[in-house]
Amino acid sequence: MTRLFEYGGVKITWLGHDSFKIKNGKTVYIDPYEIKGGEEADILLVSHDHMDHCSLEDVKKIVSAKTTIVTTAESKRKLSKTKAKEVRVARPGQKILIDDVSIETVPAYNVNKFRSPGNPFHPKESEMLGFIITMNKVRIYHAGDTDFIPEMEHFNVDVACLPVSGTYVMTAEEAVEATKHIKLKVAIPMHYGSIVGDEGDAERFRTLAPCEVRVLSKE
Repeated sequence: MTRLFEYGGVKITWLGHDSFKIKNGKTVYIDPYEIKGGEEADILLVSHDHMDHCSLEDVKKIVSAKTTIVTTAESKRKLSKTKAKEVRVARPGQKILIDDVSIETVPAYNVNKFRSPGNPFHPKESEMLGFIITMNKVRIYHAGDTDFIPEMEHFNVDVACLPVSGTYVMTAEEAVEATKHIKLKVAIPMHYGSIVGDEGDAERFRTLAPCEVRVLSKE
C-alpha cells in the first residue's frame, strides 16, 4: 500500500479517517482530523460539524490567511475562529469556483443508521455535505458521512472516496453497491482506522467492488 495516489496529474493523499489532501497547483484539504500538520491549505472543505470532521485543533494546523473554507452553517460557527481568508457557507446542490478549482456540493445523509428509532446520525434535513472537486479536469467525489443514497446515480466522477466502516456510514458491502451506481473509474475506501472500522473493512470493499480500488496507507 502507498499513501499517495496520483490520477491525471492530481495527487490524492489519505490522512486517515475521512481526511484527504488533494493537490494540483492548489492544495485542497478535506475534513482534517488527527493530522500531523502539513502545508498550508488554499482551500479547506469541511463536510459537517461533527468533531471528527470539523476539528478546530486540526484545522488550525493547515489554515492560513490565504485559505478559503467551504462548509455548512453549523460548522462555520467553529471555523470563523480561525485566521482563514473566508468561510463560505454552502448547501447541497451548489457549484463554487475558487480560482481554477471547481467544487460541487452534494447531499450526504443516512437512510438506515440511527441513534434511536427515526433519528439518523446524519439527517437529510441537516444538509451535511459531500463534495465533487474538479482539478486539472479530474473529478474527485468525497462522499462525506453518508449511506448509499439515490443522488449517487447522477454522479459522474473519476475517483470516489467512499466510507466503508458501517455504524454511522455505509458498510463495505453498501459501498460496493454504491460503486455499481456511481459512474467512476477508481474508488478509495475511507472512514476506518479511527472511531470505527479497520483495514478489514477496506480490504473487504476492495475484494468485492466491481471497479478498481486503491487502499491507501495513512500518511
